[in-house]
Formats: sequence, structure tokens, C-alpha cells
Amino acid sequence: MQNFTIATIPGDGIGKDIIKSAIELVDLSSEIIGGFKCEWEMIDAGAEYYSKNGTDVEPQGEDRINEADSIFLGAIGLPSVRYEDGTEICPHLRFREMFSLYAGVRPVKAYPNITNRLSNKLSSKIDLVILRESTEGLFYTAAVHNRCPVDNNDEVQDIMRITRNTTEKLHDFAFKLARQRKKKGKLGKVTCVDKANVFRSQAFFRKIFDERKTNFQDIQSDHCYVDAMALNLIRNPWEYDVMVMENMFGDILSDLGGGLVGGMGMASCAEIGDNHGLFQPAHGSAPDIMGQDKANPLATILSSTLMLDYLADKNNCSNAAKSSKLIETAIEVGFQKNKLRPMEFGGDMGTQAITKELMDLLKDTNVQKEALN
Repeated sequence: MQNFTIATIPGDGIGKDIIKSAIELVDLSSEIIGGFKCEWEMIDAGAEYYSKNGTDVEPQGEDRINEADSIFLGAIGLPSVRYEDGTEICPHLRFREMFSLYAGVRPVKAYPNITNRLSNKLSSKIDLVILRESTEGLFYTAAVHNRCPVDNNDEVQDIMRITRNTTEKLHDFAFKLARQRKKKGKLGKVTCVDKANVFRSQAFFRKIFDERKTNFQDIQSDHCYVDAMALNLIRNPWEYDVMVMENMFGDILSDLGGGLVGGMGMASCAEIGDNHGLFQPAHGSAPDIMGQDKANPLATILSSTLMLDYLADKNNCSNAAKSSKLIETAIEVGFQKNKLRPMEFGGDMGTQAITKELMDLLKDTNVQKEALN
């Protein structure tokens, strides 16, 4: 039996409810598959904690996070609670830098019976990954709130930082991810998304991409300017697989991608480094619906499958990968059979109903056979 310690941060707003759903499903899937178990170590952090204690993470919380096998986060931030400089409470941005979580993985996948924003029938084939660098780029300033070269009442400047060391690792991660996806029948293609025609930092990003791609001759590669990619994600997103880009570009395009496949309630996220991994939904804490059983927990549940795959790869635990596949299959079957109808998409199912339906699907022997054969 392999035991994994998961540093678990419910966070704010709907975070506490949706993370509970994901935990229940991971625990059930691990019981069905066997061979491993997740120990959920709860840590207080976020805007609510900050409003009561003046810090955004409980004492020794960061040390416990550092020692865990993985980090799992619900949702963080409240519009009414801010740091003294006016920015939102977001300790997870600091975690990215603290634990060198350079690879931000944002899957975008179309599911059956979700209202599609595009009329072209090919949109049902959307299955891509936006890979955003998560420690540098234009977010470099935001990570620690003190890197503005000019910051006064007349002018503020932010820095876009691109380093060779991090960018080489990011591009290698992109090509390895495309290789894994190719083995699963995906396109096996990496697109470098940049603004290399305007910014020297972006030209440097593209230069490193062209250097690293020579090590992955089995994977297709191309380039696209970020403004053109925004158009292409509306025009022909089914022609893309893995798209690698700077932090701010990825922040924007991943939300666009979420909109293509229903909404942010389906937007899972992984932040991965050499030694740590953080997993969370890409959406916010939605305090306007907290405690009302209206939130769609699927982004958090899908993030838990990314975490299980990460634990499987990091610890050579094939059963964790099987558990991930079982949950993914249950979601796929649930939408195919119209058993999952989130309120977010005009349906009649809230957090608890979606969770219960997925629990039943996990126990279904036909779903288990489909997932594990």
C-alpha cells in the first residue's frame, strides 16, 4: 500500500464544498482500485484566514506543504478582502515561485451534452492543453509584490521576465506531454504561442523553443502569435494539441479555452515543478453562490485526476493512474448518458447531486471495465 500525504487547502467561497466532492471521489476510486491511499492534511489559507489573522497561510503551513507529496487547493480569494497594496489574497501565486511550479497545465476538452459555443460539428473534438509558464513572464512582478522598477503615483511598470533555465524546462515539458498524448491517440503536436515580432523577451522564448524541439523529432511543432491564436481558438481549436506560452498569455487563453467547452466549471489546472505539484480548479471562489449547493465541482474533480496522474508518474504507482482513469471515464459516461447536468450549464444538478451521481458511476462495473480495459 502506497500512502500519499496531500497538503489540502479548501480556501474560500465555494472552495470548501468542491474540494470535499473531489476528496470523496478520490477516496472511493482508490478503494475500488486498491494499492494506494491519499491522506488529506488540511491547511488553513486564503482570504478568509487573512481577514481573521493578518496572514494568508497558517503558521508552519508552508513547511507542511513543502513536505507533502502533493498540494490540492479548492479556490482562493474574496473580492472584499485585499492586501494593503490593493491586490487580491493569492498565496498560491507565492507557492508557484516558492516551489518552482513552472509548468501550468490547463486542459481544454469538449464533453457530450454540454452546450457548445461553436456551431462547427468539429468542435466536439476539442481536446487540447494550454501550457503556461507559471513563475515568470508578466506575473513575475505579482508573485512577491515588490519587483516594480517604477512604482509611484504617476507611473507603474511591471516586468516580463523570461529566463533560459526555466524556459528550457518548460519547452521540454511541452514536448514530453505531447509525446504522452500521442501515445493515447492525440495529435502529438506542440505550438509555441508568443509575440516574438514585438517583444525581445518573446523572441527569446521562441528561440529557445526552436532549440529544444530538435530533441523531439517525433513530435510536430509550429509557432503562432498570441493574437492570431486567440482567433484560431474560435476558428479551429480542434487542430491544436499542446500550446506552450508565457504566463499572462496562458492566463488569458486558458479562460477562453474554458469558455469553448462550457465554462470555467470544467477548467482544471495543474502547476508542476521538478519536485512539487499543485492542483486546483482554474476558476475563482464564487462567494455569491457559496453554501447554496449550486457550484459545479467538476473542475476540481478533474484537477484531482491530474494530481493522481502526477502521483503515479512521480512515485511509479500505476494504481493511482488507474484511479485517475476511472474518474475521467465516469465523467465522460455521465455526460454521454446525460446523467451530469450542472446548474452552470442550465441543468438541474448542484454540487451534491453531481458528486452522488459520479459516486454511483464509479461503482458501476461497466464504467470500471471501460476505464480499465
